[in-house]
Amino acid sequence: MKEEDIDWIIYHLLVRVKTASPDELAAQSGLDLSLVILSLQRLEHNLLVKFADDRARVLNISEMLILCQMKYDTTLPYTIENGVIKPKKKE
Repeated sequence: MKEEDIDWIIYHLLVRVKTASPDELAAQSGLDLSLVILSLQRLEHNLLVKFADDRARVLNISEMLILCQMKYDTTLPYTIENGVIKPKKKE
């Protein structure tokens, strides 16, 4: 199975259940736990889910947009670290 297909399955399972552990997603999807964890890492890298404290959840649109802007807009005067908005350090 292609990575894209695995990601599609995992993402849509998360949309339905709101939050889940990798073990729960593996049981629901029938996929190997290692594949589920890799999929969650890809989905988080692509700003679609948040994976922390052994739980995953789908990001809402606002979170996705803010994270995308922070990742790609180098002119922003602030950053967000652990949910706290901070001014960027001057270089």
